Amino acid sequence: MNGSERRISDAGVSHNPEKQPASTTDELSATPASVTQAVPLYDTDRVWTLPNLLSFLRLAGAPVVLWLIIGPQADGLAVLVLALGGFTDWLDGYLARAWHQTSRIGQMLDPIADRLYILAVLLGLALREIVPWWLVVLVAGRDVFVVVLVPVLKTRGYSSLPVHFLGKAATFSLLYAFPLVLLGSGEEGWLQLAWVLGWAFAIWGTALYWYAGGLYVAQTVRLLRSTPPIHNRRRSSVTR
Repeated sequence: MNGSERRISDAGVSHNPEKQPASTTDELSATPASVTQAVPLYDTDRVWTLPNLLSFLRLAGAPVVLWLIIGPQADGLAVLVLALGGFTDWLDGYLARAWHQTSRIGQMLDPIADRLYILAVLLGLALREIVPWWLVVLVAGRDVFVVVLVPVLKTRGYSSLPVHFLGKAATFSLLYAFPLVLLGSGEEGWLQLAWVLGWAFAIWGTALYWYAGGLYVAQTVRLLRSTPPIHNRRRSSVTR
């Protein structure tokens, strides 16, 4: 991330002291990097902090989960690793705030880890023919769809958009959905409840995932209409 780009806070709060926060979800509360921040987004630029080490450890658990599902098919152990990953997700955020060690890399690693865990479990389920491959394409395709927006945002001096609460709800649903489907694939009768709940979370989560993606597209379109390209702003400042 360079000086012409800034990550926007997850809460969607403007960091421009002269601009009031957006009052509705239809307003973009992003701020270009050319505006001086009143409050720092991050506490530190250090990479090797305990919260970040926990985030790296969480990332390392994703391939382990995939191997447990398709190798020894130790489904219970795979779910245990997922649970530990969820606990470290909460713990690294708590420690980062408590110890004032919030960092740029830490805020980047968390959503990456979420998506890797979702993809790992989903791939494992598809390889074992528990879920159809079209579901893998549908979930992964949404992430590709949103990533395509990043180069467009960079033309306006942004690197991301405020995370919508529906996007968070969708990610939460999918993180619970596929482990439940995995548990419910067993032969024990009482596990059928996990199967039903898992598919319910999967259906709603996938729908919300794409709906949130549509909201990000709408935000991008409004941003393109309201904000001139970076090179036009630079040219205007030179000719004044």
